[in-house]
Amino acid sequence: MPLVNSQQLLQQLKDQVEEVRLKAVSRFNGKSDQVLLQSPEPGRWSAIQCLEHLNTFGTYYLPTLGHAIEQAVIKGSRHNPTFRSGMLGGWFTRLMAPASNGFPASKMQAPKAHRPASQLDINKVLEEFIRQQEEMESLLVAASRIDLEKVKVPITLSKWIRISVGDTFGFLIAHIRRHILQAERAIAVVETAHVTT
Repeated sequence: MPLVNSQQLLQQLKDQVEEVRLKAVSRFNGKSDQVLLQSPEPGRWSAIQCLEHLNTFGTYYLPTLGHAIEQAVIKGSRHNPTFRSGMLGGWFTRLMAPASNGFPASKMQAPKAHRPASQLDINKVLEEFIRQQEEMESLLVAASRIDLEKVKVPITLSKWIRISVGDTFGFLIAHIRRHILQAERAIAVVETAHVTT
């Protein structure tokens, strides 16, 4: 994996988080609750289910990242101007990242614990998603004080598998972008169906 500038990486990730947060704040440009809640087709998630799915991952990763960063600072970790993605972490990020056409590069089934309910409180889901993105932005700022490569975080699948803080941010934000694009596609399908009926 190539070396990248740590500060540029963190800024790029922060910009991506800010972009998706603003989409949620605007309720995806003022879409109605009906549009946000409606599944584009049977077996597919609605836009709000996509956000709830992301919230379930944030519930684990944000406190875990916060703790890892805090402990690293206490232990004297110092900023490293460069970062190299690990083999596993880089693979996770590539797996999650949307392709250039906006669709997932690979399809996968969500783990049972991360599948959203069909009936959701739209305001509660949006508020939690926005709060999590604000927290993510703060953690990205805090992470500029530590070595993104050496500080590790356990993944949700197994506490025995640990990847770097830099890779954790990378794949988590790629995952967010993946499902925000899915949510936007769901909105487009639902709106098109309303126009043609």
